[in-house]
Amino acid sequence: MEVDMVSPGFDKIVPPDSKLEVIANDLMFGEGPVWNSKTGEFFWVDIIGDTIWKYKKGVGRQVVVRPSYRADGLTFDLEGRLVVAGWAWRRVWRLEHDGSITTLCTEYDGQKLNTPNDIVVKSDGSIYFTDPSGALNNVEMQGEDLQRYMDYHGVFRIAPDGKTTLVVKDFVYPNGLAFSADESLLYINDTRENLIKVYEVNPDGSVKNGKLFCKLAGPEAGVADGMKIDVLGNVYCTGPAGIQVFSPKGDLLGRIKIPGHATNLGFGDEDWKGLYITTYTSVFKVRLGVAGLPVQIN
Repeated sequence: MEVDMVSPGFDKIVPPDSKLEVIANDLMFGEGPVWNSKTGEFFWVDIIGDTIWKYKKGVGRQVVVRPSYRADGLTFDLEGRLVVAGWAWRRVWRLEHDGSITTLCTEYDGQKLNTPNDIVVKSDGSIYFTDPSGALNNVEMQGEDLQRYMDYHGVFRIAPDGKTTLVVKDFVYPNGLAFSADESLLYINDTRENLIKVYEVNPDGSVKNGKLFCKLAGPEAGVADGMKIDVLGNVYCTGPAGIQVFSPKGDLLGRIKIPGHATNLGFGDEDWKGLYITTYTSVFKVRLGVAGLPVQIN
């Protein structure tokens, strides 16, 4: 595995003996990596393959939902239920413990959602998701309705009581999003602009004082897409060459080079030091020297 060390000490994040482990290599468009700490299972989606998968060491790979209605981003809520950004299905939905599906959001202000992409759950149970219109234009990712109803690409919040509010709309193409450890900051990236913005989070879940956090750069393939944070506050984002890692101040620390086009990433394993990475065709894992922020399940 190749690593670009931009800042001294990056080898403490990615130890010199780190290797890429292949979890899957027969996908058509991998996305949505997330770890379930209660079951010790890793979940991801194959968007074009129309399947949500899970993997457990010693067990292997199993189908969770098929068809997945071209699902994209995944996370877990506080009760351990899978929460899904329903890309081509144009809704946010939840997989209940009994296998049934509950729709959480299909529209805002009387207008149908674009195509929900990435998703996170805050410690109060509220759900944040990005809503670009990519599935309306991508071959083999579309649903039945290709009409665009909103004239903007927003980031939305579903409150614990089910009410949906608009968080921000000043993005060309919002995609990945992640909270800081204390949830005082919300990071949102823009795929088309290849940048990350950071916002202060208000007590009511709205945000303020958005500013540029960093720009991603490099001649290699890759764009701002999936994004996560480690326990030191470092920000990991897909980008040129694979995964780019930034300090809490927005300085590039280094890059983890990944074969193919990296689409998303998620921390996992019992110590949260496993970094799972999806690409168009594969899922990889690399062991790090620093733990990521856990996906909270009560």
